[in-house]
Amino acid sequence: MNYLWGGMILVGVVYAAMTGNLGAVTDQALASAKEAVSLCLTMTGAMAFWVGLMKIAEKGGMVNRAASAMGPILRFLFPSVPENSAAGRYMATNMVSNFLGLGWAATPAGISAMKELKWQQKMSNQATDAMCDFLIINISSLQLIPVNIIAYRSQYGAVSPAAIVGPAIIATSISTLAAVIFIKVRQVFGRLEK
Repeated sequence: MNYLWGGMILVGVVYAAMTGNLGAVTDQALASAKEAVSLCLTMTGAMAFWVGLMKIAEKGGMVNRAASAMGPILRFLFPSVPENSAAGRYMATNMVSNFLGLGWAATPAGISAMKELKWQQKMSNQATDAMCDFLIINISSLQLIPVNIIAYRSQYGAVSPAAIVGPAIIATSISTLAAVIFIKVRQVFGRLEK
């Protein structure tokens, strides 16, 4: 990828130099750098706000209650994961965080869940079915509030940044339903193969 991006940049600069637009490339590079820093500041503010709310919910016990309530869902999706295991708690925390649109808060819980699942399997280099299924569910990411997209839309001057909520709920519901169907079909075929 580094060669691909480096090559595209080099071709763009050479072409700009040949057509007399090198000044415009320099101006746009500086403007893009300024915009990137501004976007990072906006996203950091949004992230700090939502992660702070998540911490309050965690300290207040809301996350643990939500994770406990997810027990039947986890047993349905991941029958090989032991009930009340650390992996299950991390998976539930990850899924709740994703549901609330806090992908950056979900990531540490997802990594911890994968580490626990790896530790449970006692094999070093092979992903288990539960690991693959969890990754599929994590990628489909049912979201109630798409915080990242709202922050991007706000940064770029959208009239109604939160107007994306309805379509996002529909899209992520469909992707999560497709993920669940895929996982259950794969589990049935896996049992038939054994």
